[in-house]
Amino acid sequence: MLRFILHRALLMIPTLLGVAIMVFFMLRMMPGDPLAMIFEGANVTKEVVEAERARLGLDQPIYIQFAKWLGSALQGDFGYSMWTGRPVLYEIGIRLELSLQVAVMATILAVLLALPLGTLSAIFKDTWIDHVIRVFSIAGLAVPSFWLGMIIILLLLTWFSWIPPLTFTPFLEDPGANLLQLIWPALAVGYRYSAVSTRMMRSSILEVLQEDYIRTARAKGVYERLVISRHALRNALLPVITVIGLEFAFLVGGLVVTEQVFNLNGIGKLFVQAIARGDYTLLQALVLLVSVVFVLVNFAIDMLYAVFDPRIRYR
Repeated sequence: MLRFILHRALLMIPTLLGVAIMVFFMLRMMPGDPLAMIFEGANVTKEVVEAERARLGLDQPIYIQFAKWLGSALQGDFGYSMWTGRPVLYEIGIRLELSLQVAVMATILAVLLALPLGTLSAIFKDTWIDHVIRVFSIAGLAVPSFWLGMIIILLLLTWFSWIPPLTFTPFLEDPGANLLQLIWPALAVGYRYSAVSTRMMRSSILEVLQEDYIRTARAKGVYERLVISRHALRNALLPVITVIGLEFAFLVGGLVVTEQVFNLNGIGKLFVQAIARGDYTLLQALVLLVSVVFVLVNFAIDMLYAVFDPRIRYR
């Protein structure tokens, strides 16, 4: 098992290095000059622009810029934002807690809904229970999370006169206010998240129930509940774990519109601001952050695969 873990961990290094190289050079290929955006509308001389370009290191060859950036990044220093002038890690840090909490809450909600609903839908295939659950899941796939968020806000405003607060309250500072603010975006996002996982859970269990070892267990007289819980459910979880993990990684930086609807200043909103302002240093750190999250989530998925199916680690 230790060898399996080390092998998977070492594979992350070239992956992250490749992502860093692609992010850095592809951002430099984007049209436009970040300094033109910084000094837009300002009456400055060419000397001031060139001095700022030299201060940011943009006057050096691109390979030297990359070497300096990579060396600093390996030491935990991603530079300063071209727009705000504050450290990039500070700009990301003040928003990461919010995005991570919404992603975790949406994941918990999705798991609590998807596992039992997907299992029931497969067990009672083509019955009224299956039809109701399938309608529930298809509606979740069809309804955009930001539209559902707007409906939730309108209902809360109409019934309870509640609107999203202007500021974010950390969980440790006031758990009640924090959950009251984030439970609604987590619900809007988690509904679609659970719909995807429910459909995958149903399909996976139906496929497993056709296997020979399931028919053998039933032929031996094993109770149907034990067949489902001990034999079918464990093997059916592997593709569902993949879907849950990848959806979680997407939520960390992909909730742009939902964050706008609920007035949340998270990573997704920061992405849009960095792109609009041509902030190279901030944007490449954000892309690398999301890449790290995806790589770590895939590593965790591999470990869970090995836990649920020992044949994987022994192979």
